[in-house]
Amino acid sequence: MIFQAERPIYLQLMDEIKGQIAAGRLAPGAKIDSIRELAAFYAVNPNTVQRALSELERDGLLSTRRASGKMITEDTQMIKELRSRLASERIETLLAAMEALGFSAEEIRDLFDGALKARTCQTNAAGLVQGGNL
Repeated sequence: MIFQAERPIYLQLMDEIKGQIAAGRLAPGAKIDSIRELAAFYAVNPNTVQRALSELERDGLLSTRRASGKMITEDTQMIKELRSRLASERIETLLAAMEALGFSAEEIRDLFDGALKARTCQTNAAGLVQGGNL
């Protein structure tokens, strides 16, 4: 992970972990690595990792179990809401960038439709190749 200089590292770590939870790479109820392991993996100070994890725990996404360590919340509704919120934030960022480039709402919609159609075609073609039907 490459950290941005203009933003505190603990916030970037929080975003990374939230993204992993939302994407299902960190499953509900799963134990996460220790602070030392995470600090070594991300090459950051353990205090930075501790701050990120404490904030995530305060938000309810993590919990601490005595003798077991930190675990991902089992609240699937909270994870679903996190996933929706992250998607909305990314859509808003993309829309703002597209509008800054001068695209109209209709042009943005057309570009999205085209991209989705192309992706569907690629996915279908990949499935056919993997399935041995080509």
